[in-house]
Amino acid sequence: MKMQNDSQVYRLVKGDDGLQLKKSSQAKAALRPHDIRIQVHAASLNYRDLLPMRGPIDDTRDGLIPLSDAAGAVLEVGSAVTRWKVGDRVAPTFFSGWQSGPFKKDHLATALGGGSIDGVLSEQIVVPEHVVVEIPAHLSYAEAATLPCAGVTAWHALVERGGLKIGETVLIQGTGGVALFALQLAAAIGAKPIVLSSSDQKLKRAIGLGAWKTVNYRTQPDWDQAVLDMTRGAGADHVLELGGPDTFERSIASVATGGKIAQIGVLTGFGPTPNLLPVQFLNANIHGICVGSGAHFSALNRFLETHRIKPVIDTEFTFDQIPQAYDHLASGQHFGKVVIRL
Repeated sequence: MKMQNDSQVYRLVKGDDGLQLKKSSQAKAALRPHDIRIQVHAASLNYRDLLPMRGPIDDTRDGLIPLSDAAGAVLEVGSAVTRWKVGDRVAPTFFSGWQSGPFKKDHLATALGGGSIDGVLSEQIVVPEHVVVEIPAHLSYAEAATLPCAGVTAWHALVERGGLKIGETVLIQGTGGVALFALQLAAAIGAKPIVLSSSDQKLKRAIGLGAWKTVNYRTQPDWDQAVLDMTRGAGADHVLELGGPDTFERSIASVATGGKIAQIGVLTGFGPTPNLLPVQFLNANIHGICVGSGAHFSALNRFLETHRIKPVIDTEFTFDQIPQAYDHLASGQHFGKVVIRL
């Protein structure tokens, strides 16, 4: 029987077949003066959560609590906490060390649920008060749990770094979490999103979310040419490069002069570097995007509230169905985010 002072948690444990998810109990951590305890109501999966279970595991600590994205209610506050009170609805930031200002290399080591930093796949978590943000009032916990990685990544790429403007074209690869956030943000700003997918059904749903044009890359493998045709040869002002080595060459061929490629994804692996010479002669830009800061997260939330945008959730799983949630994300059949309710 679970004791009152215990919390149910999942950990990545090294086994004969690599890392495996194991459910267990852990004692509640004591609060330091500036800590808060959060009752986690929902969490969500990102592609990066699949990587430790698919490849080399040397960089992942045995027993690590996975996942970076969650939302919940403040359950208890430390003696010196001033920012939050019991009952406040909050979500932790992806990088606990990057709250504002420019990115620094040492921020990488502060990512939740990766390497050696425990994540959020637990009924309760304890974090310093400065590493959480208030979640939008119009969103459920499940919806808010989709924001810390995918939502912030799209916001950072298109708005903070991209400076997206009304009427500009945005090429979006796929219909996963980051892609659909980018679609919703671009449509709300008044830009013209172009969505790629291998599924006509998913493309139809993308049109319902505000897509200006769509391309089925299965039936139109030369999708870069299709993008040039629909933009009258100009190309896309913004390209969200979510695929990796297999798509980068076509992303470069699709970008407009002076355009911006947001390099985000590794969906096709970590293959050879593409030929970047055309970028020079287009006077285009490549922006490396690795999620974003706490300040970016807060700005995203204000935008979502203003425009009443709700994240797209594909499927919700229970805390006892987490292995199935991982399998569903790995299948690539999802449209939007995969969420876990605790």
